Amino acid sequence: MTDSLKDKVAIITGASSGIGEATAHRLAESGARVVLAARRVERLEALATDIEHHQGTALVAPTDVTDERSVQRLARMALDAFGRIDILINNAGIMPLSPISKLRVEEWDRMIDVNIKGVLYCVAATLPTMLEQGSGHIINVSSVAGRRPFPSGTVYSATKFAVRAISQGLRLELSPIKGIRVTDIEPGVVATELTHHITDNETANRFQEMWAEKTPLESIDIAETILFVLSRPDHVNVNEILVRPTDQPT
Repeated sequence: MTDSLKDKVAIITGASSGIGEATAHRLAESGARVVLAARRVERLEALATDIEHHQGTALVAPTDVTDERSVQRLARMALDAFGRIDILINNAGIMPLSPISKLRVEEWDRMIDVNIKGVLYCVAATLPTMLEQGSGHIINVSSVAGRRPFPSGTVYSATKFAVRAISQGLRLELSPIKGIRVTDIEPGVVATELTHHITDNETANRFQEMWAEKTPLESIDIAETILFVLSRPDHVNVNEILVRPTDQPT
């Protein structure tokens, strides 16, 4: 299953923890050369060292996905180091949940910047190379929230609805004509740092209570899903995968 990834170049945003970190490990184990993008450089360096210790290839690329110039620099670093870009995994995201009535407008802006504009900036930086190559695979990590809003998650859900729309539009424009595959991965609740972004204590406490006796997904579960998608033959375009914990009712 993993031979198809040997020497492929994969950019992974949000690689310093959670799904991004687990995906970097899994793809590197499968022979891909991974470009690790995030703001926390020390975490990226530790991850790269671990990957290289296990005979993998990793490049540390400090990146702020909300800064278009930073994202363009990320793409140049990948090209300078490896000469191509085969895979883009748009994983960076934040989830500061709160009721709309709290009017946390700065948090709304930040979610829009990271979860939507960050995705678009990364596509803009990498797509020209994929078009020139005549191949590529864009994976956007959305959420089950991109299918249904939930209390305190209105703006977060809106950003993930946008990611689903972007994914579907990219597929229509790129896959049948340009041969570039597009996949939207939609996890349910995953045990990651996302919940640490919640600054509203009432919302954070309610979320913790809801999952105190339940088992969420682990980052490796989504990493394995991404690996499955990337390992399909070129004529197979897995457009959308929704992955929920068994304990998650909606």
